Amino acid sequence: MVLFVTILQLFTALALILIVLFQSGKSQGLSGTIGGIADSYMAKSKARSLDAKLAKSTKWLGAVFVVLTLVLNCMVAAGL
Repeated sequence: MVLFVTILQLFTALALILIVLFQSGKSQGLSGTIGGIADSYMAKSKARSLDAKLAKSTKWLGAVFVVLTLVLNCMVAAGL
């Protein structure tokens, strides 16, 4: 059982790394600030964009990773 949880945690960590690497940066640089990108259509529809979905996935996978870490720690401490 410990091996299964460890492998599941490994796959979760790899997926989390990939999702974080696929996200774009939060700042668009000085040109985005000067150009007024905050008022554009793309900024208004950001909640439905790929970056928003990746950010949401990052939060969920991070939570799953933390829970798996706690479960694995309890299993090792109990001697399973």
